Amino acid sequence: MTTAPDLIDAHHHVWDLSVRGQDWITGPELAPIRRDFTLDDLAPEARAAGVRATVLVQTVTVAEETPEFLALADRSDLVTAVVGWTDLTRPDVAHALASLRQLPGGQHLVGLRHQVQGEPDPEWLLRPDVSRGLAAVADAGLVYDLVVLPHQLPACVKAAAEHPELTFVLDHLGKPPIASGELEPWRSQVRALAHLPNTVCKLSGLVTEADRATWTVDALRPYSETVLDAFGPGRVMFGSDWPVCTLAVTYEQVIDVARELVGGSDEDVFAGTARRVYLSRVGARSSRT
Repeated sequence: MTTAPDLIDAHHHVWDLSVRGQDWITGPELAPIRRDFTLDDLAPEARAAGVRATVLVQTVTVAEETPEFLALADRSDLVTAVVGWTDLTRPDVAHALASLRQLPGGQHLVGLRHQVQGEPDPEWLLRPDVSRGLAAVADAGLVYDLVVLPHQLPACVKAAAEHPELTFVLDHLGKPPIASGELEPWRSQVRALAHLPNTVCKLSGLVTEADRATWTVDALRPYSETVLDAFGPGRVMFGSDWPVCTLAVTYEQVIDVARELVGGSDEDVFAGTARRVYLSRVGARSSRT
């Protein structure tokens, strides 16, 4: 595999089931990842692929996870940034964010994420208490990752419009229905989100939204082309979604698939966008997006 210089993986996870369970890993189809995945597992594969920095992303809505991730980043020469979690609806969310910044590794906190995909209210992002929390995230100079399902994209558009000072990062292209081959209404909704300048999209999660047994690069292409056209390479970034991606491909293969979809090793997609959106915030205390 031909590697690109300064490749940044903008989305991966780790977990230790002896510390806490991952309640989303259910059903026989997820059995292969129902085990521990650590940085010791990832690091050799990442280095071999030419990855020089990664962004470690929240997995569960448990307050203790983010301090653990920050401490891990502080000890790592691979994990450069952390997208963590705190309860956006708590009245003292600004204090909570400041407290996270004071922890060991707190300088690596660059963003927050909530499992919005699991919220029954399709307009959860528009609730007044959540909106107040999003404003605090912006005031702290952090970004907000969106892990949502297609029917929640209209609320993402409204939230991004209501908070122009906050950068919203759409994870996994908004989980389009790749397995069924449908494009609408996902495509129109993604384009509406991309129309807002404070939005970014991760080229991640495609292989596991597709049929994991029969997927092809050509089946993924309409979805990657949609976001590359809508956002432009300067607002798209590669993320492996390791170890979830291993349900369908190896770490090396997920990078190769992304390169094939992009048409090469585009510097923005594979490093520049992640550097601007995430890595530039490492060590920052309070700055507007």
